[in-house]
Amino acid sequence: MERRGSYLWLKRMANLHTQLTGYNFECFHFGSQSEGTTIPGLQSDIDILFSNNSVNIMRVWGDWEPGMENFMMLHDETTPPQQYLLQVISKETPKPETGLCDDTVRKDSRQVLYSAERYLSDLENTAKNIAETTKSGPSVSFIPNWDMVYAFHVRKPLHEILHWIDRCKYRHWPPVLLLEAASVAPCFLVPSGHPDSDYKREEWRLSPNLIERMLIFSFNMTQIKCYNVLKLIKKSLFAKIVGDSITSFHCKTIMFYTMERTHPSLWFEHNLMYLLLHCLRMLRTWLRFGRLPHYIIQGVNLFDGKLSKVKQRRLLVYIDSMIRNNLQDVFNIDIENIGCRLQGCYIRRIGQTRESERLFVCNSINIQLNYECFKTFLGWCKRIIHVNQINNSNTTFEKTIQYVLRNAVECSTNARLKNVALVFLKHVHRLQISMQSSDCLRLRKVVTKELIRRFQYSLNTDVASSHLKLASVLYCSGHIIAAVRVLEDVERRFHNRVKAVCECRSIEGQSDLHVFANITSL
Repeated sequence: MERRGSYLWLKRMANLHTQLTGYNFECFHFGSQSEGTTIPGLQSDIDILFSNNSVNIMRVWGDWEPGMENFMMLHDETTPPQQYLLQVISKETPKPETGLCDDTVRKDSRQVLYSAERYLSDLENTAKNIAETTKSGPSVSFIPNWDMVYAFHVRKPLHEILHWIDRCKYRHWPPVLLLEAASVAPCFLVPSGHPDSDYKREEWRLSPNLIERMLIFSFNMTQIKCYNVLKLIKKSLFAKIVGDSITSFHCKTIMFYTMERTHPSLWFEHNLMYLLLHCLRMLRTWLRFGRLPHYIIQGVNLFDGKLSKVKQRRLLVYIDSMIRNNLQDVFNIDIENIGCRLQGCYIRRIGQTRESERLFVCNSINIQLNYECFKTFLGWCKRIIHVNQINNSNTTFEKTIQYVLRNAVECSTNARLKNVALVFLKHVHRLQISMQSSDCLRLRKVVTKELIRRFQYSLNTDVASSHLKLASVLYCSGHIIAAVRVLEDVERRFHNRVKAVCECRSIEGQSDLHVFANITSL
């Protein structure tokens, strides 16, 4: 739950960044990090999706919006399930565009299409001019261990989603409230074509990421553990048989089908090995049929383009062997010592020693999460200030800070961004006070009581840094006794649970920022 909270908070910080820098994008963290369905041994990437709010996706002509980039979703009997073509529609009138530009192609029927391949190529070329990039499927990333996807959102109801909701009605899972929320949740079109399609370079894949996250958020702790162990089996055992052809998304889909068809009374930790066996039997069934259906979108085979027929047979033989041997191979997984921990669930209840070990691991993960969260937060802060400095190049840095503070105050009235905006305000305010006090000392001016008093609003942003700056200002201003009291307070703060860390780094992030600024302008 801590991991989910951290990444949902970072999502709000990313959206604050887009508002304060003028980019019309909405940011979403998806994947196992934001779902809270990973452990350190899985080494999961961070997935972020940027949805372009200046693009309007149309299902019917009545959806047209003047002045926006309008694209009509096209799908016919030749288009694979889950795939769409985007026809370019004029900004001025609700009529199809007829002329070609760099990112468009003409279909045999003379329709002008927005090319997914060219869109990805533009993103990649823009990023390569400034930073080293990695491309994986629809992701073009300029940050290591991040998958960054640029997509368009579809806010209108889709028949694929409505069909899935009708199929799931009157089942014990998913719950009714989740299905109601799913009926109004937006989906996304990401630049990715079907590997066997004639128009794979032009196709956009429909992704119900938000609905999938809702389904994961409905998991209880045993279901999360079962899902994590499935991913460990995939990483440690299946990888030896079929490489990386089985993905976490395959595991997620198997979990969805298993939960739909397993009574809720079975989902308890002492049944974990039985539940894993049930999941593997489910996978064995789909391997025998030669297809793994997408849980939400009908007609999609998740083995297509991922798991060849030869690999399917090879994996089927191995899973048959695993099931006959009562999953003994699982106990040999050495990642995070999971084999021994599963034996503990299987043979006996977890004792006091195991419980203390679990608490130690949880505390370690929470500390790492807080560190990564704060580090990313500071990176976004730096980018916000840097972009505004570029956009207002004729003004001084101090005026840029004042401009950012004013805009952040306006964002703090937004209920969704309020918490993160207030934290951001404290850190930028600390920077402003530090600059003002430094200028006073440098110019040998008297540091006013008002300036010293304003330090109190930023003292709780860190353990010691703000306090030490305040002590320095007090000392240089002649307030020796007050400076001593602040230093004594800092000394008390450095107890045995606080570690001093000094990190020497060159000024990074500017190149990342330029890449983001250029990519989001496409």
